[in-house]
Amino acid sequence: MTKKPLIILAGPTAVGKTDLSINLAKKINGAIISADSMQVYKYMDIGSAKVTKEEMQGVKHYLIDELDPSEEFNIVRFKEMALKALDEIYANGQIPIVAGGTGFYIQALLYDIDFTKEDADTTYRTQLEQFAKEHGNHALHEKLKDIDLISYNTIHENNVKRVIRALEFYKLNNYPISEHNAKEKEKSSPYNFVYFVLNDDRDNLYKRIDLRVDIMVKKGLIEEVKKLKDMGYNKDMVSMQGIGYKEILRYLEGEYSLDDAIYIVKRDSRHFAKRQLTWLRREKDVTWVEKDKFNYDEDAIMDYVLEILHQKNIYFSNN
Repeated sequence: MTKKPLIILAGPTAVGKTDLSINLAKKINGAIISADSMQVYKYMDIGSAKVTKEEMQGVKHYLIDELDPSEEFNIVRFKEMALKALDEIYANGQIPIVAGGTGFYIQALLYDIDFTKEDADTTYRTQLEQFAKEHGNHALHEKLKDIDLISYNTIHENNVKRVIRALEFYKLNNYPISEHNAKEKEKSSPYNFVYFVLNDDRDNLYKRIDLRVDIMVKKGLIEEVKKLKDMGYNKDMVSMQGIGYKEILRYLEGEYSLDDAIYIVKRDSRHFAKRQLTWLRREKDVTWVEKDKFNYDEDAIMDYVLEILHQKNIYFSNN
């Protein structure tokens, strides 16, 4: 059976994935599936750097503005929603472009990693959540050290959700989730795919991140978070734990000064970009697109991307 085409466009935050994905979609009759853990939420526009209707330029986007901030968005939910979007895109005779910076989500979709066999242990999960509240994220993270050193070294201690999931998986299955993920990752993809990673010089990327945060503040990030708070969304919700939201929420609650909050948003965004790149460098079958090597010439980057797609027999209507 002929494999269906799939294009992945990943990269660190603020690198320019949105513009490239939209321009590419226009060239190849594509539609875009967002692989972003925040843009899926309604009302969270500025802090998530959500693509606007005008910026979409008529290109259909999926997994944007689909969930209420009170809902939990996780890997299982992403995969369900993304597979449904893929079916619709293929039915419309278009090529799907999965664009975003959440490498774990992309990997799950690309290699059809199965999460459905994992039974939930809600009692143990609740115990771990309570432990984190009482003893802190660091103490919870240390629990991974003896049972799953790979996860201990790759999951940040502040990513409590994934730390808990790794601990829960081990308790249920008596072997590490990192081993499970490695086995799943060895699967061949059911798609004829090209996996692009857009990247930039580190200093330039960090300047872009800092500038983007300044622009977010000017556009009304503080007012956006205040409105979400007034609507009843709080720091315990997954959505409000996103970078840019949790820090401004703490400012609004008097925990931080505004200058400190903005500084922390910038710092944590830079750290996040670094972790994204660490993840992406471990991925197989990836085509890196280094913007500085193309002298930031968008036409040259597009020509390169289209040439790679042509080599892989991912056909497009215009070139």
